[in-house]
Amino acid sequence: MFKSKTLKIFAPILALCFIAAFAKHRLVDNKQLPESHLYSKEMDETSGLAASALNPGIYYAHNDSGDTSRFFAITADGKLKTTVYYTGDIKVRGRGVIDCEDIAVGPGPVKNKSYVYMGDIGDNDARRNYITVYRMEERKNWGTDGIAHAVPIPQHLKYPDGAKDAEAMTIDPIEKLLYIITKRGDSVGVYTTPLKYKANDTLTLAFRGKLFFKGLKPFKWITAADVSADGKQILVRNYEKVFYWHRAAAEPIWQTLKKEPRELPYKQEKQGEAIAFTHDGKGYYTTSEGIYAPIYYYKTPVN
Repeated sequence: MFKSKTLKIFAPILALCFIAAFAKHRLVDNKQLPESHLYSKEMDETSGLAASALNPGIYYAHNDSGDTSRFFAITADGKLKTTVYYTGDIKVRGRGVIDCEDIAVGPGPVKNKSYVYMGDIGDNDARRNYITVYRMEERKNWGTDGIAHAVPIPQHLKYPDGAKDAEAMTIDPIEKLLYIITKRGDSVGVYTTPLKYKANDTLTLAFRGKLFFKGLKPFKWITAADVSADGKQILVRNYEKVFYWHRAAAEPIWQTLKKEPRELPYKQEKQGEAIAFTHDGKGYYTTSEGIYAPIYYYKTPVN
């Protein structure tokens, strides 16, 4: 008798739980299914992503430590179109680069031209004498040619307060500054340098302040950043969250970053280290390390 009454009470509750779970799956979880995945086995440790300014629907991606001086032009659904090679630092034997951790697209020394910036900024042990950013003028054929070559203009950068590990680099197209956000520590540092420089200059980064993000290490460590092409929106990500700011007019990005961010939708990835706005700023993509890593798409709050 007791079992019968218990069953009558809990059966409807159990049914409601199943209905709620099904609704969540249809209405919420399905929105976080991957758009696609990376198709090439060569992209096995993807660490950076940036939208092309010349080729609609093309994104630049790259591997981190262990790869050579190259990056990939891919479609939004992850198909490899072109592998772009460049000459790295001759002091780095064999590969030419040490640990490329982020990539950005933005303005440069020539007006109305677009440039790709490759950030060889990783330093797990925080002992590099300098880090290097390579600036390369973007080419239209990078979206179609299969194999291409870029002419890099390197600049070497030092931190004013000692070597740091970093995986997040982005461009402010308004003030024409390159931003680096360090990875580790309870708080992370924000540093800038002008986009205008001469080949092989060695410059000291300007310290702009510290940011604190809640969470547990290493999940809270910062792995990527991006600024929209119009300079009005900012994304910063770690292994488990995506943070968003909308920039006030004439406000430096480093000041915007000190404000409370908005946390955006994010499907946690295996080892998420890449994020990029679409060129129009209406959405953003994320992907992670690993062969055939999934690609996720989300809309930005401005829509």
